[in-house]
Amino acid sequence: MRYIEPEIEETIMTWSIVAKDPRTDLFGIAIASRFFAVGAFCPWASPIGALSTQALMNPMFGPRGLALLSEGLKAPDIRDMLVAADRGGAGRQLHLVDAAGLTAAHTGPECVDWCGHDSGAGVSVAGNMLAGPAVVGETLGTYERNLDLPFVERLLNAMDAGETAGGDKRGKQAAAILIQGSEPYPRLSLRVDDHADPLVELRRLYEISKARFIGFSAAFPRPDRPYGITDRDYLETVIESTAGKPLSRDFGLLLS
Repeated sequence: MRYIEPEIEETIMTWSIVAKDPRTDLFGIAIASRFFAVGAFCPWASPIGALSTQALMNPMFGPRGLALLSEGLKAPDIRDMLVAADRGGAGRQLHLVDAAGLTAAHTGPECVDWCGHDSGAGVSVAGNMLAGPAVVGETLGTYERNLDLPFVERLLNAMDAGETAGGDKRGKQAAAILIQGSEPYPRLSLRVDDHADPLVELRRLYEISKARFIGFSAAFPRPDRPYGITDRDYLETVIESTAGKPLSRDFGLLLS
C-alpha cells in the first residue's frame, strides 16, 4: 500500500518584519496574520539571530536555523540550506537576519499572491496572501524612517503601516512581537492569538508591560550578572523609575 500524505489545509497567510537594531544589537520580530496563534510557531530568535517561517510554514526551520546561526553561518547560506533540504520549499516563505545584520529571504513559487519580500540594512520584511506589495513596502519604509524611535515601537509602527496598506487580505486574527538580547531567554515576548484587532491589542499589551513587567525583568539573571538583582527595595526603585519608559543601557532592555 502506498502512503499518501494528507493535504495541509491551512497556510500561514501573514507578514512580518525581522530586524537587528544597530544601536542596541537586539533582535526583533513582529508578525500579524489571519491565522490563529501565529506567534506560536513562526517567529524564532536567539542571541545571534532571528527568523520567521511563513506561508506553508515549517516550524523545524526555527530550531534548525538558530542552530546554524550558532555555528557562525551567514543568513544567505542558512536560507539556502534550509530550503534545499525541504521538499516543501516551493510553498514556504522564510526570512532571517544574522549576527552581522545580514539578511536573506525565500518566497517559494507556490506561495499565494500577493507574496514577496524586501530588505534594508539589518531588516527584512516578507509576506504572503497580502492585499498587495504596498504592505511589505510600507512596513519596511516606516521602520527605516523611524530609526530614532525605541526598537519595539519602531517594529509596532512598521506593522501598523503595513496594516493600513491592506495587511492580510483575508482579515485579522493574531499578532506577536519577540525581542531577543544576549540572554538565552527573550527580553520581551507578547502574543495575541485570537482578536478582532490584534495589532491594537498587541500594542496595549506592550503598554501594560511597561508599567511593571519590563522594570521587573531588569532584575533577571543575565550573562554579565548571573544572579540578577535580589534587593527588593532597589528593584522597586527600578520599577518606579522606568514605568512607562524604555529602559536605559544599564539594564539592557528595550533601549531607546
